[in-house]
Amino acid sequence: QVQLVESGGGLVQAGTSLRLSCVASGRTFSDYAMGWFRQAPGEDREVVAAMNWNGDSIYYRDSVKGRFTISRDNAKDTLYLQMNDLKPDDTAVYFCAARGSKPLSTMPQRFGYWGQGTQVTVSS
Repeated sequence: QVQLVESGGGLVQAGTSLRLSCVASGRTFSDYAMGWFRQAPGEDREVVAAMNWNGDSIYYRDSVKGRFTISRDNAKDTLYLQMNDLKPDDTAVYFCAARGSKPLSTMPQRFGYWGQGTQVTVSS
């Protein structure tokens, strides 16, 4: 089992930055591919960014390319999402997820472990 705890969300103005963190516990963090997903009210959960176990393979959805950066520190069992130039359309609950294997995936159904989510609200 893997437990994931996100932090770093909040209410910010458009154009500013936030950094989300996700601390993992329970299993060897470096055994898992990781991802950040988000879900806005009435919308499906969508991948924001994802990476394989060592960070060599990374995916970003088009709308966040150039603004968001996913990273991981395997020594600290922590996943990060640096979000710059935030826009109102980025408003959502953001979830950290761990996949039970090392390769990158962007499909929510392939991630077996999820955090509780952290709210990000961007005002215009």
